[in-house]
Amino acid sequence: MAKLLYRLGMLSARRAKTVVAAWLAMLALAVSSFLAFGGQLTDQITLPDLETTAVADRLVEEMPDSGGGNASAILRTDDGEPFTAEQEEQVAEFIEELEGEGIVSSVTDPFATEEQIAEARSEISTGESELESGREEIETNREELESGREEIESGFAQLDQGQEQLDQAIADAREQGIYEAAQPQFEAQQAELDAGRAELEAAQQELEAGEEELDAGAEELNEAAEELERGEALLELSSGAQVVSEDGDVAVLMLNFTEPMEGIGTEDLATVSEVITDAQIEGVEALPGGDLDFELPHLFSVAELIGLMIAAAVLLIMLGTLIGAGLPLLNALIGVGVGVAGALAFSGVVDMMSMTPILGLMLGLAVGIDYSLFIIHRHRRQLKDGMAVHKSIALATGTAGNAVVFAGATVVIALLALNVTGLPFLALMGSVAAACVAIAVLMAVTMTPAMLSLVDRRILGRKERRHIGERRTKEITTPMGHGKAIGIAAVALIGLGVLSIPTFDLRLGLPDASSNAEDSASYQAYAATEEAFGQGVNGPLLVLADLPSGLDDTQAQDYQIEIGTALLQNENIAAAVPAALNDENTLGVFQIIPEEGPAAESTENLVHEFREGNPLAGTEAADVELSVAGMTAAQIDMSDVISDALPLYLALVIGLSLLLTIMVFRSILLPVIATLGFVGSFAAAVGIVVAVFQWGWFSEIFGVTTPGPVLTFLPVLMVGILFGLAMDYQLFTASGMREAYAHGSAPRLAVRQGLHAGRSVVTAAALIMASVFAGFVFTDDPMIASMGLGLSVGVLLDAFVVRLMLVPALLHLAGPAAWWLPKWMDRLIPDVDVEGAQLEREVAPEAAGPADGLQPLARDAETAPTR
Repeated sequence: MAKLLYRLGMLSARRAKTVVAAWLAMLALAVSSFLAFGGQLTDQITLPDLETTAVADRLVEEMPDSGGGNASAILRTDDGEPFTAEQEEQVAEFIEELEGEGIVSSVTDPFATEEQIAEARSEISTGESELESGREEIETNREELESGREEIESGFAQLDQGQEQLDQAIADAREQGIYEAAQPQFEAQQAELDAGRAELEAAQQELEAGEEELDAGAEELNEAAEELERGEALLELSSGAQVVSEDGDVAVLMLNFTEPMEGIGTEDLATVSEVITDAQIEGVEALPGGDLDFELPHLFSVAELIGLMIAAAVLLIMLGTLIGAGLPLLNALIGVGVGVAGALAFSGVVDMMSMTPILGLMLGLAVGIDYSLFIIHRHRRQLKDGMAVHKSIALATGTAGNAVVFAGATVVIALLALNVTGLPFLALMGSVAAACVAIAVLMAVTMTPAMLSLVDRRILGRKERRHIGERRTKEITTPMGHGKAIGIAAVALIGLGVLSIPTFDLRLGLPDASSNAEDSASYQAYAATEEAFGQGVNGPLLVLADLPSGLDDTQAQDYQIEIGTALLQNENIAAAVPAALNDENTLGVFQIIPEEGPAAESTENLVHEFREGNPLAGTEAADVELSVAGMTAAQIDMSDVISDALPLYLALVIGLSLLLTIMVFRSILLPVIATLGFVGSFAAAVGIVVAVFQWGWFSEIFGVTTPGPVLTFLPVLMVGILFGLAMDYQLFTASGMREAYAHGSAPRLAVRQGLHAGRSVVTAAALIMASVFAGFVFTDDPMIASMGLGLSVGVLLDAFVVRLMLVPALLHLAGPAAWWLPKWMDRLIPDVDVEGAQLEREVAPEAAGPADGLQPLARDAETAPTR
């Protein structure tokens, strides 16, 4: 590899204008492709086959009318007073305008909804009054019937008594023999008694009919009472989702779309958002909610420009010339232009998040500057020693360029390994970033030699050019002191340990609108919603309930009430609103309003309770199975997927780190120390991110509006990126140590000599990379800001605390054990000459001829042994 890069560097130097023209042509092609084929970026995250996705798909299948996406917008009066009748009319007209947008199927009028709820309450109140009146009337009629029954019973008693008297009189008359004479009188009395009895029996039948009629009326009243009670319970559950604030100055518009949110283009959503923002309602401000506010972050802003200026200052201080400082910057800008524009050219055919090209830009700039710097630094040192320009360019490309290829390959592999997470958007993000890093490597080993050839010896300052061949380096003859090594190691370990403490409280999630900039429409809509209706309204959950088969409408409604009432007993649920039933009454839909916001830990616990437990246990609806969906649940599912993938990914990266460093440094202890040091710097960097973005420390400085969970995929990205950079810095320090040890220096002395040789370039590289990353910390997008902070402090901690302090101190304390490697392993491991030391020995030492052409390589038979 070193020989190939030597020849590539020489070719690029001799054909400098051709190489530069080729890269400029590639840049023009990438930009043209982007302009011709580029599409719209999005903040919508494409989900894999998560449980949330399966639940949403089922809802679309069984209830097509409920399967479309939805979003919200906030209306609030400017003076804080309740909406006037005229403003309500203008809102109704505005709703008609919104429904004219092609993707909008309907918009809920909050005032019409409140009116309907008020009418329903009035009807229930009227029904209760009528019910009470009917009950009183039935009771009165029952009392009258009871009085009539008593009169009839009394009449029957009198008739029975009269019959007894008549029967006795007839018996007496028969004994006295006067019956025949009194018979007509007896018959008349009997007829009178029979007529009275018939009259009472008719009255009794009429009373019984009245009782049956009253019983039927009472049954109807009971059924009406049950229906009224059912309606009142449903209304009480539905009232949990307010659409107009109690003060009457804030209202919510619910927009329903024809398709699910992931199927709607960003441009269409942006159009709806613009219509809302431009609403002409006198005295009323309209704010699109977070699902509609698609203000995509800028690829490049003032903050990034300041970061580049700091990087330029570091380059100027280190290299001493404007030309030297400008070459890495120009190199990186052209490379990142090719990479980012090329990636954006595919945005028309793949769903690409707005963060994807930004990560490519961030990494491309940082590594592009650093990789070019490594080669330029080596070239300048060789020129100062008197080497010819083209030979120096080729040798720098074959040595430092070889290290650049190795370092870049580790970053690319780590980024491509993001595909193991199973999340397509993260895989695409890693692939684009890997492509930008690969382009930066290619730029470093082709464009940098070409540009160095064009500037010739002007890469050196005038004073440096006057003293070519007179460079003197400080010779290190004594190792570091034991006490100093112990002190440095202790300070580094304690510092990393303290900074890592917040990592134990790490919560992963996607930021909601509360973390956006305070002047953004989405943040203001979030804050207005929280103030007017509570935190949970900003993150509702969609819950599906599988009901038993064979239910009629009444039984299904009873299940809805039972489920809603049972869910309200959960301390993390503020409202459980029955939203819909399918035609077969086998599936019920509920809108669950959590007590706290979408990013709150209690909301996350609630989703896990729906997933893993049974919130209906112990109720009459315990046989109902619940499933949860919605954007809040999707974000929690995504966090869980990435949390599950992180240990595997971290194990892959750590394993790769150990294998590569063992091959490069031919040692066991050094790779272990280097890898554990990477874990420590990573944990400390995550701890700082947790302290700032989750705990809210220094929130005013970093512009954190509302603390919340750390970006779901940030730890994975940090592992992939920082691992490659850590190996990069370790290479430029430990390879010098290894080389000094191989040339006969004592183990502890070799540590100090190698550290002294590589610390300047590592210091400059780390400062440059941290400056570029830090430029993204002060953007309005919390995802990009947290990424910028994590990467910038991660680079600084790994370079200065781990590579320049902890590792050298521990290697000094280890002594000869630092370079021990079992003989059997030494025979198996290939000789990876990353620094190109063998190439440097093979290149003939004679000075270049007048043409400064290609120097011949020594014969293999004359090659000095590397071990």
